[in-house]
Amino acid sequence: MNLLKLEKLPGQDSMLIFHALARLGYEGLIVVSPAQPLASIGYFQDAEKEIDLDYCRNAKISVMRREVGGGATYLDENQIFYQVIWNSKNPKFPHNIKEIFEYLSAPPCETYIKFGIKASFRAENDIITDKGKKIAGEGGGDIGDSMVFVGGILMDFDYITMSRVLKVPDEKFRDKIYKSMEENLTTMKRELGMIPPREDIIRVLITSFEKILGRLDPIDIDNGTIGKIREIEKWFMSDEFLHKKTPRIPQGVKIKEGIEILYGLYKAKGGLIRSAEEIEDKKRIKDIVVSGDFNLFPKDALSDVEDSLKNKEFEENVIRKEVEKTYATRKIESPGVGPKDITKTIIEAH
Repeated sequence: MNLLKLEKLPGQDSMLIFHALARLGYEGLIVVSPAQPLASIGYFQDAEKEIDLDYCRNAKISVMRREVGGGATYLDENQIFYQVIWNSKNPKFPHNIKEIFEYLSAPPCETYIKFGIKASFRAENDIITDKGKKIAGEGGGDIGDSMVFVGGILMDFDYITMSRVLKVPDEKFRDKIYKSMEENLTTMKRELGMIPPREDIIRVLITSFEKILGRLDPIDIDNGTIGKIREIEKWFMSDEFLHKKTPRIPQGVKIKEGIEILYGLYKAKGGLIRSAEEIEDKKRIKDIVVSGDFNLFPKDALSDVEDSLKNKEFEENVIRKEVEKTYATRKIESPGVGPKDITKTIIEAH
C-alpha cells in the first residue's frame, strides 16, 4: 500500500484529497493538515441545522460536506489527519463496519500511548483517554469501489471557534457547548502540557499504521491527483452539495388542513438522528428526511430508507418493519444506529 505524507494543504484540499484519491483507486494512508481553517459536516447532516453559516461566511471559514459520516467539526493546522483508503474487496480489511473502526483506531491509540497519553477506542467511533475524555473522533464511508476511514490527532484545539461555528438557538446555549467541550474534549497539549514535535507525531503514527497495513511505500502527489481535486472541488464547494440534506419539505407546523410537519431528534449510541416528516391526517407519512451525525454504509442507502417510508402509515410497527426490510435488502450497516433508533426518532417527533 502507499503512503502520501503531506505537510499542510489549503483548507478544503486537506479533505478533498481523500475524496479524489478514492475515486482514482488509491490504496493506502494519507497524512495531512489544513493550512487554513475549515468547517466540515458529515455526509448525513443538514448544514443549516448544524453550522452557523453566517458566522463562517463573515469569518472567512470555508464550509464543506464530507462523503463520510460523523459530526460537524472545526479543522485547523493543530490537527493531523489520518485518512485510510482501500478497495472494498481488499481481504486485508475486516468487512464488518464495527470491526473496521476498532481495527483502524489501533494506530492512533498507539500513537497517543507512545507520547504518554493512555488512549483507547470507544465504540462506536471515538478515541478516549483513561479519564474518559474524547481525544479523537472518526468517520468512514464508501466512495465508489473504495472505503475510506478518517480521523485526526488533536495536538491542540480552538474551543472558542468551534463553539462559534456550531449552530445554536441562543448565546446561553453556546456557552454551555463551550464549557461542555472544555470538560469532555482534550488534546495532546492539555494532557502533556506541551505539544510534541509534529514530525515526531507523524513518524510514530505512520509506523503504527504499518504494523497493521504492512509496508507503506511513500509517493508524491501527482498532476492526476491535483487535477481530480480541482475537478471535484466545483461540486463539493457548491451550495447544491452543501445543502443537499436540507429538508425538502416546507417548514412550519401546519401547512394546510390535515398536513403538519413534525421534527424528531434522538441521540442513539452511534450518533444524533434528526427527522423531518410531513404527516397527512395524522396517520400517513407523505414525505420524510432523515439526517444526523452517524455513519452509514452504503451511504446512498439512507435515501432508500426515506423512500421506503413515504406513503406508509405513521405507526411504530409499520415504520420499524419498513426500515428493517430496507436494512436487510441494502445490507446496511450503521454502527450504534439501528432501525429501532430511526423508528423512535420518527415516532417521537413533534
